[in-house]
Amino acid sequence: MWRGTLHILHIPSTRMNYRDYKNFHIDGFFHVYNRGHNKDLIFRDDDDYRFFLSRARQLLGLQKTKGSRWICPLPPDTFSILCYCLMPNHFHLLINQKTNVSVSSFIGRLCTSYSIYFNKKYNRVGSIFQDQFKAKSVDSDVYLSHLSAYIHKNPDAPYKWPFSSLPDYMGDRNDPIVEKDLILNIVGNNLSDYRGFLNDYNHKKELQISHLLFED
Repeated sequence: MWRGTLHILHIPSTRMNYRDYKNFHIDGFFHVYNRGHNKDLIFRDDDDYRFFLSRARQLLGLQKTKGSRWICPLPPDTFSILCYCLMPNHFHLLINQKTNVSVSSFIGRLCTSYSIYFNKKYNRVGSIFQDQFKAKSVDSDVYLSHLSAYIHKNPDAPYKWPFSSLPDYMGDRNDPIVEKDLILNIVGNNLSDYRGFLNDYNHKKELQISHLLFED
């Protein structure tokens, strides 16, 4: 069980892609966010949400796929996704980078592949995302647990929203893309404790992690 503040191991810049200005590093936890260009929709129907998640599983080697330069799986156990929420015009991911392969390698390919799918499906051209994705480092168990609650409570009716990892935390689904044990251990190590934690989460507690949040 992880307790206290994480010891951050910095990776020399020469080992990272020059665009990795976000200081990604081994054993780092990151709140990753992106939204549609001009806040436009990036998910128009249920199939869009499903495609995004399916492509993420393929990149992480959790789902078989046909060969493509955009969906060639990353090395095993490179990343884990602790929680996520996909909303109509933005998405949130809480990611643990386990090796020196940068989060950019995963998110960049995921967003590019999804953009190709989206443009082809809706007969459009150009970027669907506002800009390069944003990411902030999460450096304590308190921040991790609070951020998971913030992410899961993005929808107005979080327990009814199918396109987040909350159904996995509630025991209603067991998607291999979600690694929930760390946050459950922090909160109390069982599903009912997490539900109570989520129900008690409010704006006052959200202010504690305001430095880790983005404008939706």
